[in-house]
Amino acid sequence: MADFLLGSLTAAILEKKTRKYNKKDNEIRRIMDTGEEKTILLSEKNRALAEKQNSEIYAATLRERNRIAREIHDNVGHVLSRTILLTGAIRAINKDPNLDNLLTGLDGSLNSAMNSIRSSVHDLHDDAINLEETIKNIISDFKRENVEMEYDMSEIIPSNIKYCFISITKEALSNADKYSNATRIKITMREHPAMYQLCIKDNGKGCRDYAENSTGIGLKNMQERVTALNGTLQIDGEKGFQIFIIIPKQTKWNLRENEGL
Repeated sequence: MADFLLGSLTAAILEKKTRKYNKKDNEIRRIMDTGEEKTILLSEKNRALAEKQNSEIYAATLRERNRIAREIHDNVGHVLSRTILLTGAIRAINKDPNLDNLLTGLDGSLNSAMNSIRSSVHDLHDDAINLEETIKNIISDFKRENVEMEYDMSEIIPSNIKYCFISITKEALSNADKYSNATRIKITMREHPAMYQLCIKDNGKGCRDYAENSTGIGLKNMQERVTALNGTLQIDGEKGFQIFIIIPKQTKWNLRENEGL
């Protein structure tokens, strides 16, 4: 009997201790889970803050590049232009043979400097173009509320890609407005590890002939721009109208091709 009571008491004590242990274990786990959750939330907030800061820095950099490009163009460019004109006028009226070579060399140096400045301003302007904001402005100027945009591109994009996508987006929206009678247009720009992708699709009346015989001037211009970047252009007019473009990365493009909008 005594052994039974002792065993029962021991079991009760062990059960009580086990409950206390489980309770503390659960509490510790809850604290750990809470701490891990807070760590994850803090990490996400830090990432979001870093992305916002990077975006703000990028936007500020673009504004500064535009400002520098304008100042170079308006100040240095104009001074050089006047100097080139004056040098040309002096060469025209000069009657001293000893000055001919000097004036010719001066004129050549001034023109070389002007070409260098034009190239620098052009490059600064190219880098300062924000593709996402430019497309948003194009959509806004389109003045129709049925255009949806999905954008997933990095901040560093080659200027030729920017010009190509901007031009094609303008042309596609103009065509949709004139011919498609669409009630919904979706623009998708996405960057992949090995390529850039542009897809513009509407739910309009479409045109089967476009898929096989794209003879329109606008479509020809699109094809030329994409081909110049070693890309592919697919047109589907079966259900609505769709333009699908893929341009590969790591291609040596001619930086002066297809830059006009």
